[in-house]
Parts: sequence; C-alpha cells; structure tokens
Amino acid sequence: MVDRCAKTWWTPVVVVTAGDKTMPWSTRDTMSLREEFVTLAQQEGANRRELCRRFGISPQTGYKWLARFAQQGAGGLIDVTRRPHRSPRTTAAPLQQAVLALRCEHPAWGGRKIARRLQDLGLQNVAPSTVTAILNRHGLISAQASAAATPWQRFEHEQPNALWQIDFKGYVDTPAGRCHPLTLLDDHSRFNLALRACARQEGATVRGQLTEVFRTYGLPVRINADNGAPWGSPREPGQVSELALWLIRLGIRVSFSRPYHPQTNGKDERFHRSLKAEVLSGTSFANLQHAQVAFDRWREVYNHERPHQALDMATPASRYRMSERSYPHLLPAIEYGPQDTVVMVKALGEMQFQGRRYKLSSALRGLPVAVRALGSHDGLYGVYFMHHKLREIDLHEQ
Repeated sequence: MVDRCAKTWWTPVVVVTAGDKTMPWSTRDTMSLREEFVTLAQQEGANRRELCRRFGISPQTGYKWLARFAQQGAGGLIDVTRRPHRSPRTTAAPLQQAVLALRCEHPAWGGRKIARRLQDLGLQNVAPSTVTAILNRHGLISAQASAAATPWQRFEHEQPNALWQIDFKGYVDTPAGRCHPLTLLDDHSRFNLALRACARQEGATVRGQLTEVFRTYGLPVRINADNGAPWGSPREPGQVSELALWLIRLGIRVSFSRPYHPQTNGKDERFHRSLKAEVLSGTSFANLQHAQVAFDRWREVYNHERPHQALDMATPASRYRMSERSYPHLLPAIEYGPQDTVVMVKALGEMQFQGRRYKLSSALRGLPVAVRALGSHDGLYGVYFMHHKLREIDLHEQ
C-alpha cells in the first residue's frame, strides 16, 4: 500500500472567505499530490511545464517524478525504499483476505469495483462474480446495498473541462457549527475537482474555493449549477448573482438547472450519493478541519483508486486532463460590438431602453450591458452581459 505518512510536498492552501476567519485547509499528503501530478502530466497533450507551475513545483522536480514513475510505477514516488508488499503467487486464502480488506476499507464498494481495484493493484485477476460470492459468504451484502448500487446512465460531454457541475451537499452538523460540503465535478471524466468543507453557503466562500481550483486545473468552458443561492436567484430564476457575473467575466459560460429538476446536475447528484454512502453516513466530525481530512482522504480514493462503472471501470483521474485555459491575473475588460447599444444598469438593477424600464439583476448595478437586435422579427432584442444572454425584450408587448 502507498505510504500516506510522507512529508508534505506542497505548501498548504489557505482559503480566506468573507465573513469567515482565515482557516488553513488540511494539506493533502505528498503521495496524493505526486500521484495526481503524474496522472495529469501523462494525459495526451498535457502541458507539463504549465502543470508544474500550477502545482507549485519546478520543472526539474516534475520531470524527476515522471521518470521515477516510468521506471518503478507508483512505488517510485515514495521517498524511502520499501520491500515488496505482495507475493507473485497469490493463493486462494490471501485473495479472499484481499477482497475482505478492500471491502472493510470501502464498505460501499461492490464486486465490480473491488475486482477492478485488485487488478489495478497488480494482484490476481478475479471475476466480479467471485468477489460478490466472497462478500455474500461473509454476510457483507444486503438487499438495501444492492438497490443503492444501481447505476445511473447519463449523457456525457466528449472532452474534459467542457462542463463542470457544482453544488453543495446540504449540511452536516458538528459541535463547532454546520459543515456545508462543496462539490465540483467534471462531466466527461467524473473527476472531482473540489470537495471542500465550508462554513457557509455564500458567494464569497465559493469564489475563494473556485479560485484555488482554477489556479490548479485551469478554466472550464461551462459551469452548471442550480437556481438557488449563491449561484442564482431562486425567487426570480434567470437573474444572475455576483458569483455568476464573476464567472462570466472569466469567459466561462454559466447555465442553471431547471427549478425542481436536480437531475440536470445529475452527475454531481450521483457523486453526492456516493459521498453520503462512503463518507457521511454514520460519521461524526468535530469541526471543519476534521471533516476536510476525511474529504481529502476519500477524494484521493474516488479520483485515483475507485473504479467507476460509467467509465467501464476506469478511474476518473485516468480520463481527466487539465484545461489549457489558465486563470488570468486580471479580469478581462467588458467589451461589446459596434452594432450593440450599450446601456448602464441603474442602482436597482434596472435598465432603460426606448423609453421603457426593464428589470435585470441588482448584481449588475453600475455595469454596462448590450442590447442587440435578434432579427427574428422587428422590435425583438436580446440583452447581454458580455457573452451571457440575460433576457429578451419585445417592444410590441405591453
């Protein structure tokens, strides 16, 4: 097994959010970060020097670990020499013990995941049905567990970073206050980009967390969220929040799930189901830091070890690669075309056009928007903030 007690390789990330005290998140251990770096660096078309910059290491260090991994596999990422942890001749008894050990470590895993994980670890190939028989023989599979493991079939985007799905997984009570797990998932690979224990569900908190994600993995084409705060306006669907405006200014397309249809963000909802089954159920946390330690440990397993049925039992990390769009130091300027009519949004989030007033969003106050003829019929216009369409107005309607 990989040594999870190695010295820290990267500097701990400190997240500062409005209304919260500065709190250092639990540092991911050396092996987890090295494994993730090597996995992303081996993806086709990966910019390795950019990846080194985002992970805060020199190119010499990055290429050293890549060379060690190429020669020795995962064992080459360990600082100290370790003796082999397995025998090339696996007997029935050791195989059964390996199955039970994995099940004990991951109680929510079934026969297919355990069989694939044994194969990935270089142990004896075993059929999923054999694993299931071993689990049944030891009374480790219930009818409820079988029903909960039913796979969800969903459409997926063809490339990583084409769409990210984001949401909060409710909250968990701790003696130190509520913990709101923030989750961010890549649609194509199911790679978890963030699993953070947050004190509040507010825009400033999410912005701080997303900034760290963007600096490491780059920018996606689109992010989808539900209509609730802090993403949108639950009382007035379609109105953008300050958080959404920040994403739009970064050049990210923002979309919202239909009200009362969580399946629009289905992959993140499925991720929540796994998170609840494998981490949250029956577990108590003393505080946010305690929860973050558990989240970091499980995120490593989910991304790099846990076979995913929707990916033909591959791991999410094997299908993910970082975005080529880097996080900018400064927000780009707000610019519109020569045919657009540029209007400044008033203090109440309203704009005036052709002698009429139209409600947009209070988050837009003091910012310019563009009114653009749509061409489908005379008098029909679209109102845009940069690339994002805010609404349509029809001058023929009262």
